[in-house]
Amino acid sequence: MKTYLKICIIDEQDDGESISRLLKSEFTEFEFSLHSCNIEEASFYLDRNTPDILFLNLGLVDERAVKMFSKFRKNLSQIIFITDSEANAIKAIKRGITDYLIKPIKKLDFVIAVNKALESINKQKNFIYHSTFHSKINIPTLQGFRRISIHEIIRCEADSNYTFIYLLDKTKVIVSKTLHDFEMHLSEYNFFRIHHKHLINLDHLKEYIKGRGGQVIMADNSVLDVAARKKNDFLYHVENIE
Repeated sequence: MKTYLKICIIDEQDDGESISRLLKSEFTEFEFSLHSCNIEEASFYLDRNTPDILFLNLGLVDERAVKMFSKFRKNLSQIIFITDSEANAIKAIKRGITDYLIKPIKKLDFVIAVNKALESINKQKNFIYHSTFHSKINIPTLQGFRRISIHEIIRCEADSNYTFIYLLDKTKVIVSKTLHDFEMHLSEYNFFRIHHKHLINLDHLKEYIKGRGGQVIMADNSVLDVAARKKNDFLYHVENIE
């Protein structure tokens, strides 16, 4: 099975076609989920998705580009900035991007930049996996808060504005926070939201059952649905667990 990569191309030049062709021709060992859009459409997409690599082809570093840099420095995505100006590339580097390409794009430069991004992705995933065992999260209670090791969390389940947290010791904690709040914090610790109701710790995944979206069986023997729209991303994350 090919490794799955999620790519977002924000391109106001040629709708991402040239970048898509290069990816498919030069990185045949990967299967790509490609999403091309302009910068206005990108904001909606990026609020709901975290691609592995973001290609930003805007020509210059304006206020819109700065907002994209700020959004993506907080997660695992690698940014490759495409421009026709060395000065703009330097500005982008100062904003924390992974790499840049000067137009017209040379094939060798493109391959080097993508390989650099892939190397960074692998390093970050390894770091997150190993650091999870030493990390804790504060769970608010009526009296204050309770500290729980992130590795002890099997899954989180939404119930309106509350979240049920299921732990390895078979206890359940009810918290007056939305599942989205926990997703924002835990997604960098090998957690994945498989459904609007379920956020799971992939370290405690026992089995996946095929279907339109499929189902997962967790360490507590719970059987949970995987939303059809989440299936490909979920299988990609599972495949890349170290």
